[in-house]
Amino acid sequence: MPQYISSKDLLTQKEQLDRKAGSLDERERLLAKKEIQLKEKIAEVEEAREQELEILSRAAKLSVVKAKELFLKKLEKHLESEVAKKLQAAEEELQEKSEEKAKEILVEAMKHGAVDWAAEYSVSTIRLSDEDVKGKIIGKEGRNIRAFEQATGVEVELDETLDLRLSCFDSVRREIAKLALEKLIKDGRIQPSRIEEVVAQTKKQMEQILLHEGRKLCQAVGVYNLPLELIKMLGRYKFRFSYGQNLAQHTLEETKIGVAITEELKADQAVVRLGCLLHDIGKVVSDGEGGHVRLGVDLLKKYHLPEEVVACVAEHHEDKPFSSVESAIVWIADAVSGSRPGARYEPHEEYLKRMSHIEEVVKSFSGVEEVAAYQAGREVRVIVKPEEVSDDQLTILAHQIAQKLDEDAKWVGQIKVNLIREKRVVATVPVSENADTS
Repeated sequence: MPQYISSKDLLTQKEQLDRKAGSLDERERLLAKKEIQLKEKIAEVEEAREQELEILSRAAKLSVVKAKELFLKKLEKHLESEVAKKLQAAEEELQEKSEEKAKEILVEAMKHGAVDWAAEYSVSTIRLSDEDVKGKIIGKEGRNIRAFEQATGVEVELDETLDLRLSCFDSVRREIAKLALEKLIKDGRIQPSRIEEVVAQTKKQMEQILLHEGRKLCQAVGVYNLPLELIKMLGRYKFRFSYGQNLAQHTLEETKIGVAITEELKADQAVVRLGCLLHDIGKVVSDGEGGHVRLGVDLLKKYHLPEEVVACVAEHHEDKPFSSVESAIVWIADAVSGSRPGARYEPHEEYLKRMSHIEEVVKSFSGVEEVAAYQAGREVRVIVKPEEVSDDQLTILAHQIAQKLDEDAKWVGQIKVNLIREKRVVATVPVSENADTS
């Protein structure tokens, strides 16, 4: 018996067929779209393949060294922009996180470093009362002045004025001579035998003065139980000057700054105190050869001071890499005290020599047009040639210059390098043949 399909079922089947047809049409449209995309990708791959084949074709004609050089140049050019961006981003992040905290620590440390006494300047000059005293000091045929120079090891300078100057590299000898001469003038008996006697007494007195001054400095910075001979060496700080800055004052100021920084950073305070107190002790060693860092290290090893303290002395001018945070703190405190405005006097010739050396180091880099050093060499401004140095290369060049200055220019404090790149374009309007140029 034949089956009949109702009109309703036929309508349902028709709807299903229409939906399938629509789905097939959509799939066909998507396939066509993907086919177009695939063709585009194939075209891109073919283009890249052709470029690589061209590069390989050129490289095949080069030696291994030349091909390697070409590849590295291409890679460097590609990465140059990315490296510059990453360096700049890292700098900004570090600066944002550390600048405020560093300022806070250093400002607080410098407030603690304010000393309550002024520097004493040993001018080593004595003002005589009259010509008679001057004649007594010289003596018959100059015998008194010769005896005095021989006993003290100090050169005596006299001129047409009543000022008498004592000249000697050893500041303690010069102070002994000054005290002895003042005693002789007051006593009035100036003759070779009396000169020898007074100078011998003054030397014994100076031993007690050095011990007293050394103990006073140790107590001021909170250091105790050092060997007596080392304390006497510290007493010499009172009579030692560096660029016009008194060594005792500098040491006291530096130690206060170092201790304040140590408290903030939770470092070893005992090591920093000793490191700051003894960092320049090589400057008062008179019986050795070499720089004050080397002399200081040898002296401290002789008295068996802790290795951490010896390292602070050895590294306070960055002659060696910092071995501890305490060593870095001693360096920072020394730089703050020594480089602050008004701390030191420097001869004009030395100042010019230092500034010229910094500028010569920077000028050795290619692409540099002009260089100017400011603020005693702690800031350098560099104008580069825009056609040779791009904006991306500017950041890298700044780091290279800073690294070179760190190696070749060992100055007190930090050197800030500012690079300036300016591109100027000038165009001239040509004069028309019919223009009135009168």
